This record gives sequence, structure tokens and C-alpha cells, in this order.
Amino acid sequence: MADIVIKGEERRELGKNANRRLRAEGKIPAVVYGHGLDTLPLSVNPKDLDRILHSETGHNTIFELEFRGGSRDVLIKDYQLDPIGGNLLHADFQAVVMDEVMIFEVPVQTVGTSKGVKAGGVLDIVLREIEMECLPQDVPDHVRMDVAELDVGDSVRVEDLQIDTSKIAVLSNPELVVLTIVPPHVEREVEEVVEVEEEVAEPELITKGKVEAEEETEAKEE
Repeated sequence: MADIVIKGEERRELGKNANRRLRAEGKIPAVVYGHGLDTLPLSVNPKDLDRILHSETGHNTIFELEFRGGSRDVLIKDYQLDPIGGNLLHADFQAVVMDEVMIFEVPVQTVGTSKGVKAGGVLDIVLREIEMECLPQDVPDHVRMDVAELDVGDSVRVEDLQIDTSKIAVLSNPELVVLTIVPPHVEREVEEVVEVEEEVAEPELITKGKVEAEEETEAKEE
């Protein structure tokens, strides 16, 4: 049984206007479904969910949701945030059966500082979560990856991660790049193009020189 207990109240009024009134009261709309349970509209306290989402297990946290005089073990399957304020607007809860395998998205957590980063490189995390299938009690909080020995140009793929596959089936493509150490960004220097002016005698001076030469010749002949 989950240690965290969240209370949900069944919603009678639905729609945008009802949801606005609900949020004005300090609650948010939610739904719960799964394992023979018809989709049921609820309202919950967003502060309770915010604490769960910011916990070590995050959205993979299994907790007890109380509603209709009973309770079910659930997890946060999906949620919606206000794009401006970042506040929770809506949440979907999926009922969990502890002896049935489920699919989870488990975050990747890096440990240490790589040699490549110390040399000026940048750690680029390409894949932040690994998809895996397992029993709810076997899902790890995160997948740890020690990056201390990685140098510039090194990459880590899904198949390189240390995951206990005796209880967990990794569903993500093993060839997918999880992270890489990229070279530092170097701005290209703009080459200045210097125009070389050719020294060309002006036509007027050339013409003038010819005229003077002709005048001198005529003077000598006279």
C-alpha cells in the first residue's frame, strides 16, 4: 500500500466555466481511470500533487487516492501546466495493480563531471527518460549514469546504461543516444576582405603628356 494519501472529491459540474470556478477555490479538475474503473471526474488539491511531482520518484510515485468512500493505488499518468505561470491545471490518475506489469518513463540522472566538460566541452542530454516495463514496486526512481570518464566526442546509448534487466524490460531502442559530450562552440572569425587598388595612370594625364610632347616638337621645328 502506498504511503502517500491524497483526497479526491467527485465532480458534478463539468466544462470550462466549472473548471475556472474550481481553480478559483484552490482546487484543480482531475480524472481517475484504469483496471475496470470507469473514468471518474474528481477535484484535488494541486499542492498535494506538486509535492509528489517534485519528489524523488516524481510522476512514477504510487500513492493512495481516496474517493467515493474508498481508495485506489494510483500514479499521475498525465498532467497539464499553465504555460505562463507553471501552475497545475489538470491531472490524470491511472489505477495501479501492484502485481501487474506497467510501462514507466524513468528519468536519467548524471553523476559527476566529465573530463570533456572540464576541458571546455558541453554535456548534451538527448534522451531524458528511458521507457521500461516492470511491476510497480520494481520501477527505479531514476537511471544513474556516471559521466566522469567521458571525453569530448564520447556518447552514451541506451544499451550502455546499467539497468537490472532481471526484473525490468527496457523498451527504448538500445541504439538511441542518451547523452554526448559536444565540443565547445567556437565562433568563426569573419575574414576581412581587403581590396587592393591597382595603380592606373589617369587618361587625362596621359593625354596631357602627349599634347605637351607635340607642342615641344612643333616649337623645335619652328
